[in-house]
Amino acid sequence: MKILVTDGLSKEGLELFAKYPEIEVDVRKKTDREELKSIINNYQAVIIRSATKMDSEIIDILDDNFRLIGRAGIGVDNVDVSAASKKGIIVMNTPSANAITTAEHTIALLFSLVRNIPQAFASMKDKKWERSNFQGKELYGKTFGVIGLGNIGRLVAERALGIGMKVIAHDPFISKDTNLNMPVDLVDMEEVFKDADIITVHTPLTSGTKNLISKGSINLMKDGVIIINCARGGIVNEEDIAEALDSGKVGGFAIDVYEPEPPDFKSPIFEKEKNIVFTPHLGASTQEAQTKVGIAMAEQVIEYVNNEVVINAVNMPSMNLEVLSKIQPFLELSERLGSFMGQICKSGVEHIAVEYSGLITESNVAPLTISVLKGYLSPIMSAPVTFVNAPLIAEERGIKLTETKLSSSSDFSSLIRVIVKTDNTEFSISGSTFGKKESRFTRFNNHSLDLIPEGNILMIENDDKPGVIGLLGNALGKKEININRLYLSNQLDNNTGFALAFISVDSPVDEETLEFIANMDEVKSIEQVIFK
Repeated sequence: MKILVTDGLSKEGLELFAKYPEIEVDVRKKTDREELKSIINNYQAVIIRSATKMDSEIIDILDDNFRLIGRAGIGVDNVDVSAASKKGIIVMNTPSANAITTAEHTIALLFSLVRNIPQAFASMKDKKWERSNFQGKELYGKTFGVIGLGNIGRLVAERALGIGMKVIAHDPFISKDTNLNMPVDLVDMEEVFKDADIITVHTPLTSGTKNLISKGSINLMKDGVIIINCARGGIVNEEDIAEALDSGKVGGFAIDVYEPEPPDFKSPIFEKEKNIVFTPHLGASTQEAQTKVGIAMAEQVIEYVNNEVVINAVNMPSMNLEVLSKIQPFLELSERLGSFMGQICKSGVEHIAVEYSGLITESNVAPLTISVLKGYLSPIMSAPVTFVNAPLIAEERGIKLTETKLSSSSDFSSLIRVIVKTDNTEFSISGSTFGKKESRFTRFNNHSLDLIPEGNILMIENDDKPGVIGLLGNALGKKEININRLYLSNQLDNNTGFALAFISVDSPVDEETLEFIANMDEVKSIEQVIFK
């Protein structure tokens, strides 16, 4: 295999590659976009870091010999995973190599903020002695609020406990009965906002977490609250933070991530000098982390080239490629079934059951079950969920996972059904494949469907009477939102007087529009599901 390395790789990783003459590596410290487009098809694989974007435009020009995209790091925001999957290209990352580094950076920002270290340093560089200007705050005994208890969130919580802080946390997908193996109180989001002296976020950027910390949530917080964002740009509304810093409502803000990156520096936070700390996305930037990342990526690629074994792929399970080919058509379906449930189930999940019937029961379905779990967890995690780490994440959250092969047949040659049991309710979704590999959802709870799970879909429960669909279309039209598909489901039993509509739209719908539709008299509920 001939591999292009676009953004450099650690010396230790390159030394591993050098031991295998069948692998040719072309290392470049920097590769601009136009150069990448002109040379990419001279290789069968590429290893990138955050500087190179493997978006749909680049992936579309890849020829049939291209096999692998390796992301040396956790985040795959700069890779169009869906486009790669459609072309059969494996996307690998190194999911655990820099979690500790990011957690440590969060704590470093906290100390820098509460003790005014950057400002005091700048003052001393100017040969000034201004002790009275830099009085800090003690952390011991303070209430530390963590939003998002994924791998990084847990590591941050452990370190906060070591400092002697009281830690409370919110993660909507962890049951409050879960044993976290550390003295952390699981509470509602509103309790974190109201009770915490310091709040740190460790969630992905989704439609639900966009502007999670903004004027409304800030108003619930204690006066002088400290806020840290080492997760994703856009989770914290920078304009609202700047205003709250001016009023004193927010006593300090530390930020490592921006939207976009690099930032355009027009945000009002960059005008602030007091009670603020900026760093240029340094969460994973340590020598140890980069060494681990380089070694891990080299080991994974070598295993793939020599033994055709896939490790830490974000778009397919770790297994032999021959076995993988037999279940490939159902991988996208199973992950999208899980993703759908992950976006509509809002309270702590206790049990995910996956049932198989028809011809699919003759195959090894274990990778499909993990694919469902990966799909369910991905919308709620700040770091990418892979086929490797999904079971561990579920175990940490107290989620029970079961799979069953049913002997009874269905109306489909193969059918996958996912049942999610939460604290107080149960949901189910079923799907099959049409043609060679087109995924279709066939049933949701007691509603029959014929839904193509792609793009942006609004699920609306509304009054079952004439004229309602017209009202919904008119409401979206007034907001200049184009409808490209409309699916109306049939209720199979227990008629409640409500109908279920699935409306596919061209782009994600903003919160204001969702609230507008939710407040219509004819609408009982609305959920937005985004398939990436």
